[in-house]
Amino acid sequence: MSEHRRKPPQPQGGGRAAARRGQSGSSSGRRAAPRGATGSPSDAYGAGPHGGEERPLGGRAEARRAAQRSGGGRRRGADPGRGGRRAAPAGRAVDPGKKRLIDYPRAGRYGWRRWVPSWKLVSGLGVAFFGSLVAIAGVGYAMVSVPDVAQTATAQNNVYYWSNGTEMVSTGGETNRQIINLSQIPKEMQLAVVSQENKTFYTDSGIDPKGIARAMFNMARGGDTQGGSTITQQYVKNAMLDDQSQTVTRKFKELFVSIKVGASVSKDEIMAGYLNSAYYGRNAYGIQAAARAYFNKDAIDLNPGECAFLSATLKGATYYDPAGATSIDPVNATPEKNKKRAKLQMQDTLDKMVELGHLDAATRAKYTDLPKVQNPRANSALSGQTGYLVDLVNAYLVNNSDKTGITERRLREGGLSIHTTFDKKKVAALEKAVKKVEKANIDPKERPDTDTHVQFGGASVDPATGAIVAIYGGKDATEHFTNNADVTGAQVGSTFKPFVLAAAMSWGVRDPDGPEVQPQDERTVVSPKSLYSGQNKFKIKNYDGTVWHDENGKEWLQVNDGDESRGTPPDYKIDLREAMQFSTNSAFVQLGMDVGLDKVKEAAVNSGILENSLAGSNFPSFSIGVSDPSAIRMAGSYATFAASGKQRDPFSVTKVTSKDGPVFTHEVETEQAFTSQVADNVTDVLKTVVEAGTGTNAQLPGREVAGKTGTTDDNKSAWFVGYTPQLSTAISMFRYPDDETIKNRTFLKMYGTGNQKSIHGASFPSEIWQAYMAEALKGQPAKKFPKPEPIGEIVNDVEPSPSPSPSVSETESESPTPTPTPTKTKNNTPPPVEPTETCTTWWNCEDDGGNGNGNGGTETGGTEESPTPTATSSETGDDGGGGNGNGGNGNGGLFTGTSG
Repeated sequence: MSEHRRKPPQPQGGGRAAARRGQSGSSSGRRAAPRGATGSPSDAYGAGPHGGEERPLGGRAEARRAAQRSGGGRRRGADPGRGGRRAAPAGRAVDPGKKRLIDYPRAGRYGWRRWVPSWKLVSGLGVAFFGSLVAIAGVGYAMVSVPDVAQTATAQNNVYYWSNGTEMVSTGGETNRQIINLSQIPKEMQLAVVSQENKTFYTDSGIDPKGIARAMFNMARGGDTQGGSTITQQYVKNAMLDDQSQTVTRKFKELFVSIKVGASVSKDEIMAGYLNSAYYGRNAYGIQAAARAYFNKDAIDLNPGECAFLSATLKGATYYDPAGATSIDPVNATPEKNKKRAKLQMQDTLDKMVELGHLDAATRAKYTDLPKVQNPRANSALSGQTGYLVDLVNAYLVNNSDKTGITERRLREGGLSIHTTFDKKKVAALEKAVKKVEKANIDPKERPDTDTHVQFGGASVDPATGAIVAIYGGKDATEHFTNNADVTGAQVGSTFKPFVLAAAMSWGVRDPDGPEVQPQDERTVVSPKSLYSGQNKFKIKNYDGTVWHDENGKEWLQVNDGDESRGTPPDYKIDLREAMQFSTNSAFVQLGMDVGLDKVKEAAVNSGILENSLAGSNFPSFSIGVSDPSAIRMAGSYATFAASGKQRDPFSVTKVTSKDGPVFTHEVETEQAFTSQVADNVTDVLKTVVEAGTGTNAQLPGREVAGKTGTTDDNKSAWFVGYTPQLSTAISMFRYPDDETIKNRTFLKMYGTGNQKSIHGASFPSEIWQAYMAEALKGQPAKKFPKPEPIGEIVNDVEPSPSPSPSVSETESESPTPTPTPTKTKNNTPPPVEPTETCTTWWNCEDDGGNGNGNGGTETGGTEESPTPTATSSETGDDGGGGNGNGGNGNGGLFTGTSG
């Protein structure tokens, strides 16, 4: 074997490198043989069978091409023994012989370099991408058209139906719009919207890319969309009524239309189109309709202050109309809050107009207050109770839009068939009952000082479902704009006491030797036979027997109806049934302290009272009704007792449909607020009130009735809330001026109203209740309440000295007062110490009540003009009330709280 074949194989390279190696490594200095000298096919790549020198082929790529030409294709590798180099593994490189449109992955590159695109590829794709965008934008621009302002504000009517399926009213789509030329729109109005909405309007291109990107980003996150931030975009949005969906597609469409409008329409035309298409509230589309709706004048006659005000309503009339929009948002859209909000916005607009040189300072100084606006006008079809019914339905749909899917804008667009819970006959019967009592007793001409501004409210709820079957909102929805069935701010007085009793029978009273916070198993559940003091000017104590003091160190002496004690001296103990029967304040205030006012509040909320309508629960008077729930909510909460503790929220809509099919269907949801044992015992006690207590005027012959009267501090409101097994109804009465021009309006006293010494729940409210319920239940079978199971233990039992009970005050009821039968059981607490007077003069004691309830009350302490001023920390009305100070009118004024 030749020697060279025993040497280790030497790698042989082709091409120039091999040639150089041949030149430098040859001892004889011979040059490599020229390509193809041997003529051997094997010389095309690597050494021949006998180890001949490799011919230079120009590198790997050329070697591969040569191999392919020779028919060998891509070799897997050369024989190491023959000095050949291994070919690249299959798949590592792309055949360079084939040209590709996009060189990716990159040919001739290995490892990570193979996957890094070339600058040519990146730049080419970028040009293609932006070119595509330009093409799409061009197509989109060509496909959209400039909107026609005459096509705007063409909403359809909504049709509302009674519970029996007959039509109530068709309304909501009235076109209150008149297009006018820019020359008829004051320059101040144009400059007001420019100053507040779009300072660069006259110089910008009409779009705000940042605003559009922000809206799309919010939609991607699932949040609220934001409208266009330029006047051009807002005009386009208002005018595009063919598609009101808040989607990315619509946003792009708005963008293209805005670009086209900005490029092809003059700024004056855009301004006129915007002001003629915008919605200003009060069903007014366009500046001319708005000028008429708010000021009853033509747009050209608007002054700078009125222009600045109307520009504020463009932000959302629900929260800027001084008349309020309590039907949509009873908490935040009250007249007081809206006026404050509108004034701030108006003043800010005027300031910006001065800052930008659109208004001189001297002119601006003339407009420091809100302009006087007229009361909102209503469709004549909404007169009487119909307007209140429609308002209530609209509020229910919008306030529950998460369930109904109906927003305020969707409601305004119309085309909906809305089926309500309202019973036409019951609505008529309730209105008839109110007007009958009002006509017979209220005479403003004869008694202007006592009978003016008298108002009534009422609501009736089905306990089995929570359906609101009837309401009385006021004398006429086109004249009186607050729905008295919904939210008024009138305190409910002693009609709140059943919640105290329910809490005592659910949670029980606390152990006087235990901590302030006690679990239920350490408490004593209370029986209606439990005894509490009925003493007038009773010194209220904490649960542990210590005397309660307010933050100023003052004690609380609770006054009773008629300023007199009930029960047998010297202890004046009466059971809770009698205390409810004759609305004895001292007993229920102390019971609330023993149970804990937090538990009383919990019981009220569990029954269906909305928490935002409740006063603060830090003061003893909380138990006797310083809160201001609506008539709807009071009827609904008593319906919980009627349904043996099953709570169902009041509702006014059963279903909504459109031309496309069902939109919303109500589903009754039931919660067990109280055990049937607790609820049925509350009902049994409230039956006593109607049978032989303060509510005898509400008796329905042949039917079982449970209910409670209520009258508040200084005789400013009176209530009767009662129910049968089939129907729960609440009636309220109060005096409150309708005139919105009166500053600092407040509830007025009702001493002498209706030619009576004072007004109580036992008088006109119970009469209205009885007349309505007799008619509403006509033809329905008389049902009995469930028989209550015994509950709780008798607490605070003492054997009173035998003496007759005092008769009930003539201001509350003329019915006789039965003497309670004493019951002998274990005495759980020591006899109370006879309270002593803590004030030397009655006006000092009135100060004691001055820091009553921080969230409620209508006066500071006592009944300042009560016929019988007495030494007390908390003077109350005849059968409830509670004088608690620092309150104003409940939680934030007249129109707070919400309804079902």
